[in-house]
Amino acid sequence: MKFFVALFALIAVAQANSFFSEEELSNEFFKFKNEYGRFYSSAQEEQYRREIFASNLEFITRHNREALAGRRTFTVGINNFTDITNEEFRRTMNGYRMRSSQWCCYTGQKPRTMWLVLGFLCRQHALKTGKLVSLSEQNLVDCSFPEGNLACLGGITDCAFQYVIDHKGIDTEASYPYIGDVSACHFKNSSIGASIKSFTDVKKDSESALQTAVANIGPISIAIDASQNSFQFYKSGVYNEPACSTTLLDHGVTAVGYGTLNGVAYWKVKNSWGTSWGEKGYILMSRNKSNQCGIATRASYPGL
Repeated sequence: MKFFVALFALIAVAQANSFFSEEELSNEFFKFKNEYGRFYSSAQEEQYRREIFASNLEFITRHNREALAGRRTFTVGINNFTDITNEEFRRTMNGYRMRSSQWCCYTGQKPRTMWLVLGFLCRQHALKTGKLVSLSEQNLVDCSFPEGNLACLGGITDCAFQYVIDHKGIDTEASYPYIGDVSACHFKNSSIGASIKSFTDVKKDSESALQTAVANIGPISIAIDASQNSFQFYKSGVYNEPACSTTLLDHGVTAVGYGTLNGVAYWKVKNSWGTSWGEKGYILMSRNKSNQCGIATRASYPGL
């Protein structure tokens, strides 16, 4: 194992050195650690992360040179994920599993499919009532087994919507706080923060149907392929990634709008990774490019 780590490090250094001197690389890594509060468990771990950072920085630099030359419609940049491999990124950040209806969550992290559903419900509830209420992820984690969710082992947005319908609401975060683990169901009718009457699936693979839904309904829950390095480091512009899959979807997000930028059609999509990623937490994704990244493969919205 140590041999392969060392080999990876040597390859990464060789690649990065074609763009940066050793001093420049050290300065960039130092700034990254300060900005994102990185403290590694050992000198060996820090060296390993430094070489991953170097490899990712090489990818970022190469991509942005292509963007500057007009061969790319978007830029990438250093962010919170620059010291992890793409495999680590996919394993820990992307939670939607369409084919098996499974996603993973890890101790101390809120399950992202649930985060998506409840963030969506909060916004829709606020639009209807004028009141912003924080809703309970733990309620869904503990209680939505009958609808097809598998706590920290699986879940899709429609299953979560169905749970809220079946129980005529979902509890508030204050009454049912998140604990980072699965426990017995403690749902209380007296603590409901929001409810829905139904949910609707947008016509599969139809970007025109999705556009109509966004225009007439508002934010729409969608699933996409977010597995590419280019998505991991997305910074700005219209994301165009031909390597994306239209069927292997691994991340739940929200389509909130659409438009054109410099003649390029896009979807405006809200992510769940904080404002330091992308355009203050958003990404512009290619529109009317044969359902690129599966943007219209599985879209749905609740009826309040």
